[in-house]
Amino acid sequence: MAVALTWWGHATATVVDSGVRVLTDPVLTDGVAHLHRRRGSRPPGASRRADVVLVSHLHADHLHVRSLAMVDAAAVIVVPRGARDAVAGLVRLRRRDIREVGPGDVIEVGSVCIRAVPAEHDGRRHPLARRHVMPLGYVVEGSSRTYFAGDTDLFDGMAAAVGGCDLALLPVGGWGPGLGEGHLTADRAAVAAGRLAARVAVPIHFGTLWPRGLAAVAPDEFLPPGPEFVRAARVHAPSTWARELRPGESLSVDD
Repeated sequence: MAVALTWWGHATATVVDSGVRVLTDPVLTDGVAHLHRRRGSRPPGASRRADVVLVSHLHADHLHVRSLAMVDAAAVIVVPRGARDAVAGLVRLRRRDIREVGPGDVIEVGSVCIRAVPAEHDGRRHPLARRHVMPLGYVVEGSSRTYFAGDTDLFDGMAAAVGGCDLALLPVGGWGPGLGEGHLTADRAAVAAGRLAARVAVPIHFGTLWPRGLAAVAPDEFLPPGPEFVRAARVHAPSTWARELRPGESLSVDD
């Protein structure tokens, strides 16, 4: 059975495995706060269909309450443990099935198992927030194994925590000039793909959102991380098929 992936831009993707629709870090609007969608159109209505939603961490371009409210009401929403206390806006979703998890926790939805794994990233909602909530990645296992990294840098024990995978969704950039700590560059993402022995790797978290009014600033940081990752994977992960998608494009991975 094949796993189907559609990348909607930034860290938002739909993975369909064993008939279960998994939606990651949904941003389904034209923008978030000071960020606007610079490439690709707003995800269509089909992007709102999900059996389970995976939220990797608290940053608004990953935990976007307005977008979560747009998703199928019956979908299970999985968030890092402590998110409801740290993000007041989640009270808007108080009638939804929200499940908090930490590294090692497993949730079963239909025929797939979803395991939370660690991530190396900022755990706050915003830079001035006092509360830290551990960021996560997720491994989705059905007919195949898919790793959604959320937003992370390389960390000791990544390969042991995640394990091998058929499909890896790896962040390779950001949404503005420069990358701070806790981010994978295209080169380090390729190293991660090699360590994970990923059969297929797709770059995410680049080339979609950009600060309003800064379209002309550092244009070399907006689109290149995708193709740079593909090139770097030939060196650091020669057994991995690295495939760049455009927002709205899909691919299938056979088991």
